[in-house]
Amino acid sequence: MDKSPDAFRTISEVAEDLDLPQHVLRFWETRFNQIKPMKRGGGRRYYRPHDVELIKGIRHMLYDQGYTIKGVQKLLRENGNQFLVAVANGDVAAIEAITQRKQAEATVPLTPAAQPRGADDEVLLGEPKVKPSRRFFGLGKAEDEGPVPAGDGKLSRDNRALLQEALFDLLECKRLLDQVR
Repeated sequence: MDKSPDAFRTISEVAEDLDLPQHVLRFWETRFNQIKPMKRGGGRRYYRPHDVELIKGIRHMLYDQGYTIKGVQKLLRENGNQFLVAVANGDVAAIEAITQRKQAEATVPLTPAAQPRGADDEVLLGEPKVKPSRRFFGLGKAEDEGPVPAGDGKLSRDNRALLQEALFDLLECKRLLDQVR
């Protein structure tokens, strides 16, 4: 018997639907505070439909687009949950609408009191300090992205993403080997 689209899903159902190990879902709960499954007696997790959609978006950005966990956290901070849900569903119109809204917000001059402040922020009057990243769909690129020549002493975002992807592949190989043993 199939569940309705609005039904809650168990961790095993979500893991099977998204082709992810359950421990990865539990780990992502610690890294993405936006994922908040309902927990019932005995600690059983029940994922709401919007939780599953968000996890699909996170999975796509990490595994298919090569983002790091920090990169996806930044996307969520800058663009919100709906952006990753739209990515998961392939809703290009929604992605563009969210991007345009964020760009419009970035062009509105902020008063000094309304500007975000961090410990090491340098406040620029009248405009935000940092423009939102638009790496997804090729909407702009930061200067520090792209391959770094050997001996440069630092990794670019692309190189970090490639290493992260290789790590995930190795962990999956280990999981498969452990199953055979």
